[in-house]
Amino acid sequence: MTARLTPGDLGTVLGVWAHPDDECYLMAGTAMLAAGAGSHVAIVSATLGEAGVTSDEERWPVAHLAEIRRAELAASLIELGLDDHTWLGLPDGGLADLAPEIGVGLVAEVVERVRPDTVLTFGPDGVTGHPDHVAVGRWAQEAAVAVMGTGCRVLAPTMTADLLAPFAAVNAVVYEWGPPPCSAPDEVVMETVLTGALLDRKVRSLRAQASQTAALESWMGAQTYRAWVSAELWVPRA
Repeated sequence: MTARLTPGDLGTVLGVWAHPDDECYLMAGTAMLAAGAGSHVAIVSATLGEAGVTSDEERWPVAHLAEIRRAELAASLIELGLDDHTWLGLPDGGLADLAPEIGVGLVAEVVERVRPDTVLTFGPDGVTGHPDHVAVGRWAQEAAVAVMGTGCRVLAPTMTADLLAPFAAVNAVVYEWGPPPCSAPDEVVMETVLTGALLDRKVRSLRAQASQTAALESWMGAQTYRAWVSAELWVPRA
């Protein structure tokens, strides 16, 4: 389903995110469809996710989480068919404390190189309310305007009440920082609902980042997890 825009309308796409797995949860399907329509798709990760937690210290020791998540993201992006990725190397959990001009400047360097028609990033809510997410979304918006002026659209993830309703119990646990973003249907400018082989690829790409996703999928159950990640909706970033 689509609303006004399709992934094929996005032109060159730049996703700007805080941690490994943000890109996969929030834009994997959109990225695959845009790339399939001939778009170049690039990804920025501000941090290595080294301050994350794991469900199995023996398998994914926290002391080595940075290198673990670096390798996991590489495997995940291969599954998605994406090969333009930039690490900013900033401190996980500390992005809100950085001087904004530092973050904006680093993102602007990538915007200058990629020259995107569309930037996909967090809205002011940070999707989950995480301070790193909020900071990165603001940097991406400011960098896009600084480099591209009005020549670049900036979109942020959202959902609708109808799509959130079946997962109310799950989201009450997962969204510990605040409720997930929810928009009226007429505010949504693009809606991608994955099924079949494309959804299979998104789930495989998430499983490639097992240190962060395996416990969540196990807790939800594979069928619920698959449905939970199947929709990607976008609104203009305010």
